[in-house]
Amino acid sequence: MSKDKIFLFLVLILIIGFVLVYDLSRLYRDEFLIRNKEDKTVKEDEIKPGEPIYSKGIYLTAYTAANHRFDILLDLVKRTELNTMVIDVKDYTGRISFDTNSDLINELGSERIHIKDIRGLIDELHKEGVYAIARIAVFEDNYLPGERPDLALKTRNGNLWRDFKGLTWVDPSSQEIWDYNVEIAKEAARVGFDEINLDYIRFPSDGATALISYPFWDGKTPKKEIIKQFFEYFSQKVKPMGVFISADLFGLTLTSPNDLNIGQWLEDAALSFDYICPMVYPSHYPTGFKGFENPAAYPYEVIYEGLTTGMERLASVSVSIPDKPVAKLRPWLQDFDMGAIYDARMVNLEKKAVYDAGAYGWLLWNPSNIYTEGALEEE
Repeated sequence: MSKDKIFLFLVLILIIGFVLVYDLSRLYRDEFLIRNKEDKTVKEDEIKPGEPIYSKGIYLTAYTAANHRFDILLDLVKRTELNTMVIDVKDYTGRISFDTNSDLINELGSERIHIKDIRGLIDELHKEGVYAIARIAVFEDNYLPGERPDLALKTRNGNLWRDFKGLTWVDPSSQEIWDYNVEIAKEAARVGFDEINLDYIRFPSDGATALISYPFWDGKTPKKEIIKQFFEYFSQKVKPMGVFISADLFGLTLTSPNDLNIGQWLEDAALSFDYICPMVYPSHYPTGFKGFENPAAYPYEVIYEGLTTGMERLASVSVSIPDKPVAKLRPWLQDFDMGAIYDARMVNLEKKAVYDAGAYGWLLWNPSNIYTEGALEEE
């Protein structure tokens, strides 16, 4: 064999070797992108969230998700414009509704398994093209204080502090509480939820709040700063799981010039979450808001005012910090009777306010999970 042929042969061997090594390295990389504790592997593009979805959704308790009414509501989603379900994985009781693989959660005993096959439920939703959101009530927790009173809000005589509903709370300043709720969120992401939604991300607002003794909060650091730090911490820990994250805020945070003494500030949430979900229930606005004696009777005006103001504030954040994505506004709407009868006409006025203000979708709230079908467009 001539020297030229030997040279060409060696070059060919080197090229083939390079290709094989490159392919093996890609395989090795993909095989170790682990998404859950069962060591199931996923491709890189499967753990990165895609474009935010324009949700039209309804809320389900864990109990509803686990019984025959789930099928009824899924049929409602399939027949109408709805495309999203928000399901409790930890509600005000502090109990976690599905079986996790977390040592921390299991040691605390906080599971109360309503949804026995959570993966099967989410697979069914995805099969029908339904976007699945896991809801977590964070600092309002009626279980953990009983197990870990050192983390709980107390009265000055050392008893557990309770709000007007008789529910207990944990200290929003506690790093251990932050990590616990991050763990719950990660477990929800591992079983397939598309988004993690946080509620009760604030200091308590109702009850004898002046009598609260905080085990961790120093009483000097602004509440706003504590909640902002939690927002940033949660985002840093959970976003890499490949899920969207959202924050429920009081509706008044859209128009208030302060943090309402609960620590919620719209601009602080804007840079940490994909969606901000203000609870713009007209029945929850005070008498005299924008001159209305009964704001619940004026759903369009109340919601449009709040959303347009909120959109302006978020736009200002985007202009001032152009290199960071800003959360989209996706409100919770009232579908329950309080202050007025909320029939199809009233719910449609709420939806119209969302569309006219340019917000990014909506979610309907009814604690009994009974929704006004006449307000939903047919698919």
